[in-house]
Amino acid sequence: MPMLYRLDAAALAVARHFGAEARDDPWAGGHVGPGQFAPVITAGREAIAGPRPQGKAPRRMIPRLWGVPPPPRVHDAPRHGILSVRNLDSPFWIGNLRNSEFRCLVPATMFMEWGRPSPTDGKRRQWWFSCTDQPVFAMAGVWKDSEIPSFALLACEANAALKAQGRETMPVILPPDPGAWALWLNGGWDRVRGMAVPYSSSLMDMRELG
Repeated sequence: MPMLYRLDAAALAVARHFGAEARDDPWAGGHVGPGQFAPVITAGREAIAGPRPQGKAPRRMIPRLWGVPPPPRVHDAPRHGILSVRNLDSPFWIGNLRNSEFRCLVPATMFMEWGRPSPTDGKRRQWWFSCTDQPVFAMAGVWKDSEIPSFALLACEANAALKAQGRETMPVILPPDPGAWALWLNGGWDRVRGMAVPYSSSLMDMRELG
């Protein structure tokens, strides 16, 4: 799973692309690393408890911290929090995943994975992956509120391009379809669980940096 991604678009353009309200989000574009705030898009029901209201709340784009604080008494958790959801049946995540209001879209333009070491100098190489069919794409995410407003990315099996670089997992990338975004944000878990599949290698571009 990535330890770094980029969103090279300003807040207003991102919100418009995904049909959300940007409000006064100051995002101007750039890198996102663990423990940093980044724009995420929710179904707009963060403050609503109880039965689902009639009609749909407008989508909201709000800043959240990448990295969810771990459960209590977990002593070996990374200091930046939990970045990805690998076990969709984990008791720590399942309640948030089953309740659609806790799902979110995480906009990005590319993400970084460490590749295999160079055969010449043995150094690990950075590979940046983007989608050829959507310049700005949505990664499937889930959010939690504890000490801080945070989010994590859903993981799935790596596609062939990432497996060639020794990776076992990749972020779940949603299709460039407003219907798919709406389904992830509003659909029942029995329908959306099947969306956690690898994105086609034929629809991805990879470039080496560093």
